[in-house]
Amino acid sequence: MCVGLDPEPSRFSAQYAGMSPEQAVRAFCLAIIEATASYACAFKPNSAFFEVLGPAGLQVLQEVIKAVPAHIPVILDAKRGDMGNTARNYAKAVFEVYHADAVTVNPYQGYDAVLPFLEYSDKGIILLCRTSNPGSRDFQDLRVQGDDGREQPLYEAVARRIQSWNKDNNCGLVVGATYPEELRELRAICPTMPILIPGVGAQGGDLKASVQAGVDAQGELAIISASRSVLYASDPAHEARELRDAINEVRRGG
Repeated sequence: MCVGLDPEPSRFSAQYAGMSPEQAVRAFCLAIIEATASYACAFKPNSAFFEVLGPAGLQVLQEVIKAVPAHIPVILDAKRGDMGNTARNYAKAVFEVYHADAVTVNPYQGYDAVLPFLEYSDKGIILLCRTSNPGSRDFQDLRVQGDDGREQPLYEAVARRIQSWNKDNNCGLVVGATYPEELRELRAICPTMPILIPGVGAQGGDLKASVQAGVDAQGELAIISASRSVLYASDPAHEARELRDAINEVRRGG
């Protein structure tokens, strides 16, 4: 169970009233980390919710990442994607300035745009493949000819190409819980690759179907991510524990 950190001050409880937005975001995220760390396999701060606060927000992002216990990896949800020097600087910022353990990356500009991230062989590169939003079908369902000459949806071709890039075993996929059948297909294509699965909870993805489709042969490597359903619960610790236990119950065959 991965806790997504998407802090929205307008949704915070009254205890954060009177603070500046950046102070409220810092206090809120640190409280969530403390409450849920016992149940989380990862934390996933979304950079947009910090960037919107301006320079102070970027400082808060650094502090939030630093506050995560050292044994729990941090996935920076930044969906970076660009070329050349820009990609190199994005990668350097993520891994050397913010010290994230992994980052989400958009692969649609191809290998040379992803390579600066892949060169950090001890870091995780989690690439968008089949995203959870309804509009993902606009492009990701388009039929293309794959490397094997077979016609297939674009998201399958992307997964196969990412598999070929995974020389250092540091690649993963983003596949939404809202598409469990596609998730099952992509797990078959990438049997040993971690899959980050957003969309459970507020987006309505089916937890049981997502876990069953997303785990590998050992019942592992599915990172089930929840954000709003945990962050804004009346008791985030209870919600995180319930979700963690529900995931593990499915993994045990329940």
